[in-house]
Amino acid sequence: MTTEQVGTATGQNGVSTGQAVVLDGPGAFRLVDHTPRSPGPGEVLVRVHAAGVCGSDREVYQGNRPEGYVRYPVTPGHEWSGTVAGAGEGVPAALVGRKAVGAGFRNCQVCERCHAGDTTLCAAGYEETGFTQPGAMAPTLTLPARLLHLLDDAADLTAAALLEPAACVAAAVLKADIRAGDKVAVVGAGTLGLLAAQLLRTASPAALLMVGLDAERATLAAEFGATDYRTPEAAAGLGGYDVVVEAAGSATAARAAAGLLRRGGRLVLTGLPAPGAEGLDPAELVVRQTEVRTVFGAPPAAWAHAVRAFTAGLLAPLPLVTHRLPLTEYEQALTLTGSGDPAVGKVLLHP
Repeated sequence: MTTEQVGTATGQNGVSTGQAVVLDGPGAFRLVDHTPRSPGPGEVLVRVHAAGVCGSDREVYQGNRPEGYVRYPVTPGHEWSGTVAGAGEGVPAALVGRKAVGAGFRNCQVCERCHAGDTTLCAAGYEETGFTQPGAMAPTLTLPARLLHLLDDAADLTAAALLEPAACVAAAVLKADIRAGDKVAVVGAGTLGLLAAQLLRTASPAALLMVGLDAERATLAAEFGATDYRTPEAAAGLGGYDVVVEAAGSATAARAAAGLLRRGGRLVLTGLPAPGAEGLDPAELVVRQTEVRTVFGAPPAAWAHAVRAFTAGLLAPLPLVTHRLPLTEYEQALTLTGSGDPAVGKVLLHP
């Protein structure tokens, strides 16, 4: 594991005043001097420990994120962990000094969907940290205190930086509604798939199959709870699973996942394939009475589930971290994340 980190200047109250990444548009980024924004009413200032890099960050850099789901210029970074360094008016002062992670969706709190707890379906439109609002690829992040999820004082902030993707798969796990003894499969053996397996095994499935492109991932999959690991070719012809969670986002993943289900099974889709991907056959879905559920982002219940599992030691994502780089290596982090190398897991940037 690479552990090199950059040193940064420190201002008042121990808040870092180093550099931040700013994307002016696709492929155009700068490292700029960072000035922390003082928290306003209802806000907190967080000193960032680590920011994770994922496929969505590559989309923002490459310019192929769907219209309306990014606003340039922007400081990226929606996966993060840190320590509360300041609190604005109306925020309990006791939060200062607490380790924390935070939800990214900036929901309105007053629409029907928000009141129902479906904050990722907020009727006011899409706003998210790191995409349309300043993100965590900076020494500090200022955000509404209501988005925080507090951690124990002993929490490992490096591992906690993976709680955002864990919350997304926690949303899928909750929608999967696993019962003890179910046969479960996960399609996709990347960060999301492995985190999903770790959460799914807590429900005591009778079998937990993981399907991934790289046979080398079999050992890691077993460590994260899989009872069997297959490549897509080796998984062809298998079936009879009660629940399948798709966490690959490839052009063929949804159809392959549906093919593993028993009649009347539940399919949970989390991936966002590129336009032109193979669709599910409506006739097959109807005849087989397949129940399809989807996930985009993580509502509060999913965040709470992921943080609870992390605190209890049931979710232990640290083995997925393979590279830790200084923020100045932002472009290298994107290259590693998109390399397709099975030896590359989660890449973290440290301000």
